[in-house]
Amino acid sequence: MASAADIAARVSVTMHEGIAHVRLTRPDKRNALDDAMFQAIAQAGERVKHDTSVRAVVLSGDGASFCAGLDFGGFQAMGSGNSGDGSATAAGSMKDGRITHLAQQICWVWQEVPVPVIAALQGHALGGGMQLALGADIRIAHPDTKMSMREVHWGLIPDMTGTLRLSRLVRDDVMKDLVFTGRIFPASEGATLGVVTRLSNDPVADAMVAAAEIAGRSPSAVRGAKQLINRLSNAGAAEHFAAEREIIFGLIGKPHQVEAITANFENRAPNFADAKQ
Repeated sequence: MASAADIAARVSVTMHEGIAHVRLTRPDKRNALDDAMFQAIAQAGERVKHDTSVRAVVLSGDGASFCAGLDFGGFQAMGSGNSGDGSATAAGSMKDGRITHLAQQICWVWQEVPVPVIAALQGHALGGGMQLALGADIRIAHPDTKMSMREVHWGLIPDMTGTLRLSRLVRDDVMKDLVFTGRIFPASEGATLGVVTRLSNDPVADAMVAAAEIAGRSPSAVRGAKQLINRLSNAGAAEHFAAEREIIFGLIGKPHQVEAITANFENRAPNFADAKQ
């Protein structure tokens, strides 16, 4: 398990005039998600969720990338075939009263935050990083940001609330194209598809401007608006997240998933046996 020092080093939260700026602070690893990062993001979300002085949130990543997805160490553990159902890691842990495990919660907590959350994207938002961005209410991205629902590349499915959130933004056929292929696409295309709200050459600066505008509005009206919109867009979340967990735990460490990871690390084409009927 991650130490308290490691968790504290992964994310910072600063407050200014009602805006909480939540920053992923692992730039040397492109803010990749390890156990410490999972716990740090969830804790930051809980902090701003319960702070009544917060009127808007900006979620960003230090350095060249917003978040490049799961740390390679996590894939190596899955590739060993000994990962079980995922609950042995912090990411797979559940808490009483929640509809999510920790990996889902780092994305879902931004929907639980009662004020608008704006994700500022640059560099990479891949796999879990894209799902984290989808957890925000608004996404402002540099046009060249590389985005992908990358999980199928590793023999997995998007299991961090991403299929629910993406389904509210794009048509089913577009979603299937992104999820089935795992293709990497620029944020400029993401804006056309509806995944990205707005393009910017300086996403953090423009996210802060947007947050300041929101923070200047009636906080009661803004909170009420988010609650009402989420009532529609997040209907059925608990059942959907339970299905995510069931499917992902049936994939991790199984032959097809191990082969996907092994082939990637060995830089060769995968050789999948036929699926059992």
